[in-house]
Amino acid sequence: MQRTLANTEATPCTSDGKIAKLRSFIEGMEAVLQTSRDAIETMNGVSTLLSKLIANDDWLPAPFAMPHPEFYQQYLLHADPAGRFSVVSFVWGPGQKTPVHDHCVWGVIGMLRGGEVSQGFRIIDGSLRPNASLERLAQGDTARVSPETGDIHQVANAFADRVSISIHVYGTDIGQQRRHLFDPATGAAKDFISGYSNMPRSDG
Repeated sequence: MQRTLANTEATPCTSDGKIAKLRSFIEGMEAVLQTSRDAIETMNGVSTLLSKLIANDDWLPAPFAMPHPEFYQQYLLHADPAGRFSVVSFVWGPGQKTPVHDHCVWGVIGMLRGGEVSQGFRIIDGSLRPNASLERLAQGDTARVSPETGDIHQVANAFADRVSISIHVYGTDIGQQRRHLFDPATGAAKDFISGYSNMPRSDG
């Protein structure tokens, strides 16, 4: 697969109408990145664009919305050639969740289908402490992560009986970004590179 779904030719699974919405989003991203002065302005612009993209659940091709019976899936939709951002669909089977992890870069999440629950964490005196409240996303909602405002969390499908899908935009090629998994009991961090469910691993 190419490193951008938006540049693929239309197929029975990727009609022109579907691809056009993603292409329009990526064009909007270019404008946001060219005019934003800092990460906050960038996330503001991305949130506005992403809200429009997830307002209708009719554009994500079926191959990028397929759940796995055991593991959540992270499908690359677009990787900017200059490494400035990536667009990913996260597909959650019923009850599936991530480990506790960080991103080491800004990110904006938009709920396309179903719902998510996110438990945020902070490191205090070397210990991993959960935030007092959970963050819940329903269809059409957006959320943000960044090293400056809160970057450690664990995310789960809000439903035990259905698939949920969210669209994530990150300020780098997140599948190649070295970041961290955390042991909830000890707070110990371990480096990892996530890769993508639809791309070969390249981290050796």
